Amino acid sequence: MPSAIAIAAHPDDIEFLMSGTLMLLRSHGYQIHYWNLANGCCGSSKYDAATIARIRREEAYAAARAIGATFHESICNDLEIFYDRKLLGKVASVIREVAPEIVLTHSPVDYMEDHTNACRLAVTAAFSRGMPNFATDPPRPAISTPVTVYHAQPYSHRDPLGKPVEPVLVVDTTDIIEQKKQMLSKHASQKLWLDESQGLDSYLDTMADLDAQVGRVTGIFKYAEGWRRHLHLGFCGPDDDPLRTALKERVLVAAT
Repeated sequence: MPSAIAIAAHPDDIEFLMSGTLMLLRSHGYQIHYWNLANGCCGSSKYDAATIARIRREEAYAAARAIGATFHESICNDLEIFYDRKLLGKVASVIREVAPEIVLTHSPVDYMEDHTNACRLAVTAAFSRGMPNFATDPPRPAISTPVTVYHAQPYSHRDPLGKPVEPVLVVDTTDIIEQKKQMLSKHASQKLWLDESQGLDSYLDTMADLDAQVGRVTGIFKYAEGWRRHLHLGFCGPDDDPLRTALKERVLVAAT
């Protein structure tokens, strides 16, 4: 059975940007994996770091279970996702363990560095999967299976300078938007924090609006998630596009 892993920065990032596609992959025969690299310890003005990290871990675990995903433990604190040897060894170890056909991760450019660094770690970890001389933590042997990396839309669909980012591959999430909301609602601790830190009246409605913005780009889908495929070199064959192949009846691809 093929596998797919979503690698994001913080608890609730997968829910906002990737969960619809991840759920659809499961319904199309994939084993799915859910991984937030950071523990969410800075996402509160009410609780101390240890308390909110524990709460957010429980919320993320519940969200992963709700969609039948394998949950992977976080490996660092918020704002400590650095592109360094220590974290890369940990991410590469999980990639070798899971041997995913598909990696879903953040955009290479996004509004905050935790997102972009999580993306960089995921990409390099996937690239190094077949390098036996690159030691992972914990140690795992190199693997030779191809992997295709897909980048989600940046949050707000804009780069850090405000320039719009257009998806290349769009996945219809119209009939599962309520499931996405139910999954995101597991992160109850974040409603107050997002209201305070980003002025979001309702994080559930904000998530749906992000999907609606992508849907409007197609002129067909009411809600959708957008993706860009990473260059194949070092990862897979030039024509490999397993996400498009698996979800073909739900996918639109931009003209190039």
